[in-house]
Amino acid sequence: MDGSEPVAIGEFVQSLRNRLRSDERNRNCLVRGEIRQWKPYPSGHTYFSLRDDNGQMSAVIWKGRCRIPSGIEEGQEVIVLGNVDVYAGRGQLQLIVERIEPIRKIGALEQERQKLLETLQKEGVLDREKKTLPLFPKHLAIITGKDSAALADMLRLSETRWPGLRRTVIGVTVQGEKAVEEITRGLSVARSLSRSEYSEQLGIPPVDVVIVGRGGGSPEDLWAFNLEPVARALSTMPVPVISAVGHESDLLVSDVVADVRASTPSHAIELAVPILDDVLSLMVDLEDRLHRGSIRRFTEENLRLQQLQLRLRLAPSKGLDNAVRHLERLGNDLNGFVKSTIQNNKQRLAMLEGTLLAAHPQRVLERGYLMTTNEKGEVVATVKDLTAGETVSLHFADGTADANIDNIQQREGE
Repeated sequence: MDGSEPVAIGEFVQSLRNRLRSDERNRNCLVRGEIRQWKPYPSGHTYFSLRDDNGQMSAVIWKGRCRIPSGIEEGQEVIVLGNVDVYAGRGQLQLIVERIEPIRKIGALEQERQKLLETLQKEGVLDREKKTLPLFPKHLAIITGKDSAALADMLRLSETRWPGLRRTVIGVTVQGEKAVEEITRGLSVARSLSRSEYSEQLGIPPVDVVIVGRGGGSPEDLWAFNLEPVARALSTMPVPVISAVGHESDLLVSDVVADVRASTPSHAIELAVPILDDVLSLMVDLEDRLHRGSIRRFTEENLRLQQLQLRLRLAPSKGLDNAVRHLERLGNDLNGFVKSTIQNNKQRLAMLEGTLLAAHPQRVLERGYLMTTNEKGEVVATVKDLTAGETVSLHFADGTADANIDNIQQREGE
């Protein structure tokens, strides 16, 4: 003993009970075992024990707390979903049952699930293009159990991440006989809210993302999300749908058909709703980068414009100077060409003139030769053109003389 005051047993049991109830690990426990001591009482409560080869635990089904399937009997193996509690009157640990199902049903249900998946695969439903979640949602629709822990978690988390985001909660029954009907009804309501003409009448933005979800449970509790009407309704939604049913280990038909699968309802909120502060920081950063980029672009373009203006101002005078210099070069080349041509022509003319002068008859006469013409003034080039007694003119370099032809002699062979 350490000297501390002893605690009354009733107070101790109550304290233990409170600690058990406050621990989330003791809620929604999924266990399996064999029924022993099955005792329905007139009060409507049912007491029994769950056991296997390694242990056993007392359990109770409070009146109206859950539906008891037909055929439940002593010795049957069942799956039970419940919360751990302490019966203070006896200090006895017990399981408060929320759902009970015979295990023999699971095999048949699984076969139906596989058959549905095969049908949807053949129809191309599973291969259709999945819709992308909006970057910044304007209106979130949440389809889940009304007043459920999953809903409370989603609302709290979404408000934390994006305060003031418009949310529409469509409360439905997520397990039991009416679950399929109500889930499909909830999807129908969300589909209507996604239409702009309908949302405009209400004065609200159209729904642009839908979360269908619930917390964990037994396979039977979650089975509504494995049924065809829910799968068909999910596949025809005009906006992206997140399936967030049960825990990460649960893979349901709704998870396969929906556009996005979330491991838990809280995870669905994290996928659908960005953190507003992060978005604002991103926008500020983008605005700053855009501003700096705009200034840099403006500076670059302004410098480029100034360079173009300078080039435009310099271009005419520079081009004119180049043209003048080019013309001067052409002029000089032309003058040189003309001078060279004239000089060459002068030389050629001089050579021709010398040739012509050398061949002129006057130059021949000056060298001692003479030219004979008849009375008609025709040049007599051969003695054959002469006639005896004919008077001809003899042309010398310095004058002419007449002569009579008396004796004509022609050389032989001429």
